[in-house]
Amino acid sequence: MVGQKYATLLAGPHLNPVETWWPLATLEWFGRREQSSLTACFAWVKRTFATIATAIAHQSGRPITFLLAAFIVIVWAVTGPIFHYSDTWQLIINTGTTIITFLMVFVIQNTQNRDGAAVQAKLDELIRVSAAQNILIGIEQLTEDEISDIREKCLARAKKAENGAQKKARAGINRTV
Repeated sequence: MVGQKYATLLAGPHLNPVETWWPLATLEWFGRREQSSLTACFAWVKRTFATIATAIAHQSGRPITFLLAAFIVIVWAVTGPIFHYSDTWQLIINTGTTIITFLMVFVIQNTQNRDGAAVQAKLDELIRVSAAQNILIGIEQLTEDEISDIREKCLARAKKAENGAQKKARAGINRTV
């Protein structure tokens, strides 16, 4: 049963991110002071990266940024005849776009991960405080097949509720007529 699997997942041990990403932090020869400073360092790096990634993602989505990039490409294209379309001329744009694309993948993914987690937390809270089934909290960690099963059950319940609502609406209309 999907709910039981998720309940088991929730009841499982919750690992410290430091232990997950750097197993050396849990070795016996690491003292508590080193472990806590390492944890603080990782926390600072995560916060700093999140702040920088958010700022870059926000700025890269602005129209002026697009215009600047288009201007750079136009200047590069116009200088082609000046440099006789040399290999160096081509290498400049290829290298620049490759580096920017490579870095932007990580920035965008980080922003997407945080946005998705924030939306999921909000939805989980709405489910928790409403009459919805609490079993739906955290289903994003299930497999695609398990999520599809849950979605099909939800659609069936929605269709059943819709049919019931239509019958009540018709009955109410018939009473007023």
